[in-house]
Amino acid sequence: MAELSTMSEEQILKELLKGNEALFQQVFSQYYSSMQSVAYAIAGPVIADEVVQEAWVSALKALPKFEGRSSLKSWLIRIVANEAKTRRRKENRSVSLEAMQDSWSTDPRFSENSGWKNPSSQWHGDTPEDLLSADELRECIEKNMQKLPENQLAALRLRDSGGLSMDELCNILEVSSSNVRVLLHRARDKVLRVIDHFQVTGEC
Repeated sequence: MAELSTMSEEQILKELLKGNEALFQQVFSQYYSSMQSVAYAIAGPVIADEVVQEAWVSALKALPKFEGRSSLKSWLIRIVANEAKTRRRKENRSVSLEAMQDSWSTDPRFSENSGWKNPSSQWHGDTPEDLLSADELRECIEKNMQKLPENQLAALRLRDSGGLSMDELCNILEVSSSNVRVLLHRARDKVLRVIDHFQVTGEC
C-alpha cells in the first residue's frame, strides 16, 4: 500500500470512501495530535479524547459530502471544533467571547503576528520554551492558565500548543483576527506576569 505522504488528497478520499482501514489508521495517526489539541483547547482535558473520537465518526459519515474546498486537515479540524463546542455547551461550560475594546492598541511586547518580541529580563533561558523545562515553573504556568477565561485559554492553546495559524484560530473561535489578537495578548500577558513573578520570588 502507498504511503500517505505519496498520495494526493483526492486519492486519499477515494480510498477512505472504499473503506480502506489501513489508510484510515494512517490518516488518524497523522492528524490525531492536531485534532486532540483543538479538542483539548475548546472542551478541556477531561473529554478531549472523547470529542476526537466522536468527531472522527462524524467525519466518516460526512466524507461523501466533502467537496475539497479546504484541505482534509482543515476540514477535520473544523469538525472537531464544532464537536468540542457542542460538548462544551452540553457540559454547561460555554463562555461568551469578550467584546473587543474600542481603545485597544497593540502592546509593544508582542509582534504583529502575536508572538513575543523580547523575553522578560528575568528569564534565564533564551526562550519561554527553555523555561518550561523546569517542572515547577511548568506546573505554576498550567495552574494559572486554568484561571484564564475559556476563550483566552482556547486561543492560547490553539496557537502555542496546537500550532494553528491565525486564520485557523479565527475560523475555529468564530471571531475576527483583531479579536483573536486581543485574546492572545491577554492570555500571554498573564503568562508573562506569572513567569516574571516566579523568576523573582521562586513562588507561584
